[in-house]
Amino acid sequence: MSKKRPGGESLPSAPSTATGTSPDHEVPAATPAPDPKRWWALAVIALAQLMVILDGTVVNIALPSAQRALGMSDADRQWVITAYTLAFGGLLLLGGRIADLVGRRRTFVIGLAGFAAASALGGAATGPGMLFGARALQGAFAAVLAPSALSLLATTFTDPKERARAFGVYGALAGGGSAVGLIVGGLLTEYLNWRWSLYVNVPIALAALLGAPAFLRDRSGRRGGHLDVPGALLGCGGLVALVYGFSQAEPRGWSGPSVLTPLVAGVVLLTAFVWWQSRAASPLLPLRIVRDRVRAGSLATMGLATIGMFGVFLFLTYYLQVVLGYPPVRTGLAFVPISAGIVVGATQIAARLLPRTAPRTLMSSGMVLAAAGMVLLSSLTVHAQYVTHVLPALLLLGLGMGLTFMPVYATATAGVPAQDAGVASAVLNTVQQMGASLGTVLLNTIATSATGRYLHSHAPGPGADGETLDQGMVHGFSVAYRCSAGVLLIAALVAGLTVWHRTPKHAGNDAPA
Repeated sequence: MSKKRPGGESLPSAPSTATGTSPDHEVPAATPAPDPKRWWALAVIALAQLMVILDGTVVNIALPSAQRALGMSDADRQWVITAYTLAFGGLLLLGGRIADLVGRRRTFVIGLAGFAAASALGGAATGPGMLFGARALQGAFAAVLAPSALSLLATTFTDPKERARAFGVYGALAGGGSAVGLIVGGLLTEYLNWRWSLYVNVPIALAALLGAPAFLRDRSGRRGGHLDVPGALLGCGGLVALVYGFSQAEPRGWSGPSVLTPLVAGVVLLTAFVWWQSRAASPLLPLRIVRDRVRAGSLATMGLATIGMFGVFLFLTYYLQVVLGYPPVRTGLAFVPISAGIVVGATQIAARLLPRTAPRTLMSSGMVLAAAGMVLLSSLTVHAQYVTHVLPALLLLGLGMGLTFMPVYATATAGVPAQDAGVASAVLNTVQQMGASLGTVLLNTIATSATGRYLHSHAPGPGADGETLDQGMVHGFSVAYRCSAGVLLIAALVAGLTVWHRTPKHAGNDAPA
C-alpha cells in the first residue's frame, strides 16, 4: 500500500511520483497504471466542453428570429447572451469549489443534466422572460460542469505526452467551438427554427451522460472544506447589479434612479466581496492571486479585450441578416475568418514568438491590430460588401485576439503555487465571462442610444422608411465599434505598462504568488 507524505503538494508539471493532495486534484503516491478507458473519457469530456463553448455563440445567429417570435425590444435582446455569460462567469469560482467538495464525476453529471433541462426549457420559451431565465440556468449549470470537466481531464491523463495530446484536443475545442456554434446556429435556424439552437444541446448532453458512468473515473469529494456562500452571493450579486444598471441606461437615461441605484449597489457589493475574501476561512478568490502586478495586468487585459470584442458577434449578426439580407447559414459562415484568425494568431504566431518575445509586446500588438479591425468595421455602410469591407476587419480582429489570448493565458497562470493553480485558471475564466457580459450590455446600450438619436434627427415624423431605419442601425453599430476600438487601445496600454519582467512558466510551479 502506498503512503502519503504529510503536507506534500502535487506538481502538475512534475512526474507522478509526487505525493499529497492539492486543492485542484489528487495525485497518488505512485504512478498508477493508465486507465484503459481514458480516451473514451476524453470523448465524453470533449462533448461536454463543446456544448458549453458552442452555446456561447450558437444563439447569436438565431437571435433575430427569436426576437421577432417573442417580441423582444432592441434594448432587451442582449439579455439572451448576457444572462448566460453572467451566470456562467459569476458562479464559476463557486462551481469549482463545489466540484472539489462534492466530487468531480458527480458534479459533471449534475451539470450535464441541468444544462440539458435548461436548454429544453429555453427551446420551449413562450416569452422573453422565460428565455432569459432558461439562459441564466444554462450558465449556472455550465459553471458547475466546466470546472469538473477540466479536473477530470487533469486526473485522467498523467503521462506527459498523453496529457499534452488531451489538453490539445480540449484547447482546440475551446478555440474552435465559437465558430462551430455560429455555423450550427445558422443551419438550425434556416432549416428548422431558432428553438433548435437550444434543443440541440439535449442529445449532446444525453450522449455524454450515457458515457460518464462507464468511462469517467470517480473522484470523491474532500472532507472538511466549506463553501464560501457569502462570497458567492456578494460577488455574483454585485456583478448582476452592475450589468442590470448598464442595461437600463438606454431606455431610462443615465441619471435615473433605476440606473444609479443598481450601479451603486453593484459597487458596494463588490467592495464588500473584496473585504470578505480577505477574511474568509475558505475564500472563493484568495487575494494573493490578484496582488501580483503582472498577473493583475494580464487579467485586466483579458477583461478589456473581451469587453471590446463581444459586441462584434451581436452587431455583425444583425448587420449581415437585417441590413445585407444574409440567410442564417451564410451569416454563420461569414464569421469563420475571425475564428481562423484567432487559431493562427495563437498557435502559429504567438506560440512561436513567446519564448523569445516579451508577453507585453505580443499583447499590446494584438490589441492594436484588433482596434484597427474595429475602426474598419466602424466605416461600414448599408451598401458595403463583405469581401472588401467586412472580411479584412474580421481577419485583423482574429489575428489580434490570437496574439493577445495566448500570452495572457501563459502569463496569468505563470509562477502560481501548485495549491493556487486551479483558482488562478478559474479567475481568468471568470474575468473573460464577465468581460463578455459587460461588453455585450454596454455596447448594446451605446448602439441603441446612437440609433435612436439618428432616427430622431433624420426621421422626426411618426415613422421612417426602411432605408432610414437601416442607416440608423448601422450608425449605432459604427458608434459602438469606435467605442470598442477605444477599449482595445486601453487594453494595449494596460498590457504595456503592467506585464513586465516575466517569462511565462507552467502553472503550478512553487513560485511565490
